[in-house]
Amino acid sequence: MTLTPADADKILADNFAPWVLALGLTVQETGERHAVLRLPWSDTLARDGGGLSGQAMMAAADTATVIAISAARGAYGPMTTVQQSTSFQRPVTGSDVLIEVTVTKLGRRMAFADVTLTAEGDEAPAAKASTVYALLG
Repeated sequence: MTLTPADADKILADNFAPWVLALGLTVQETGERHAVLRLPWSDTLARDGGGLSGQAMMAAADTATVIAISAARGAYGPMTTVQQSTSFQRPVTGSDVLIEVTVTKLGRRMAFADVTLTAEGDEAPAAKASTVYALLG
C-alpha cells in the first residue's frame, strides 16, 4: 500500500501531541522509502537573534521520520525514537523549512533514516540528522 500525503497528514493529526501539531507541519511528498514535510516559518519558533530554534527543527525531523517510516511500511504502526543526532550548519530566518527523510534501513524491529533540513529556496542544508527508531508493532 502506498501512503499518500493526505494519508500521512492524517497520521500526523491522529497520532501526535498538540504541541507537535502546533508546529504546523504538512506533508509535501511521500514515497517508497522517503517523505518530505514542510515546517512553516513562525516568529513563535524563533530564538534570540531571529533564527529558527534548534528544538523546533529537531522535533520536526523526529516527526518527519515517523512519516517516512510509515510510508516505507505502508501504514502507521507504533514506534519510538531510540536515537537522534542533529548537526546544525546554518541559521534559518524568515523561511519555511523542507524536511527530507530517507529511510536507509527498514528491519522488522528497527529503522534507520537520514534527514536533511533545508530553508526553502536554499541549496545548502541548514541541518542534518540521523535517526534510529524501534518498531513496536
